Amino acid sequence: VQLQASGGGLVQPGGSLRLSCVLSGGTLDWYAIGWFRQATGNKRDNVAWLSSSATHIGYADSVKGRFTISRDLAKSTVFLEMNALEAEDTAVYYCAADMEATTDPSKFNYWGQGTLVTVSS
Repeated sequence: VQLQASGGGLVQPGGSLRLSCVLSGGTLDWYAIGWFRQATGNKRDNVAWLSSSATHIGYADSVKGRFTISRDLAKSTVFLEMNALEAEDTAVYYCAADMEATTDPSKFNYWGQGTLVTVSS
């Protein structure tokens, strides 16, 4: 299984970005997906997760109401829609896949390469 994350960039505070994560070498609905972020000097934290059935979704408190995780099975792609971005959202964002949905990054065996999101005026 391989994951390819994209969609990062520079955005002003209050702006929006949509990150994409394409899964190849496997079937997307076999896998739970997590989006994580890591700011410089910080540990990698979960921001959103989606169960393999897509019936269970979770968000970190810091992004609830601003971020939305979704997927398109036909495109084998998971999205992270990010709105009302704040400077504190600046980080490298990673998508990850594994059999069970969890917020623990150590439980995920498959990772994308990361995409940088910078929120700055």
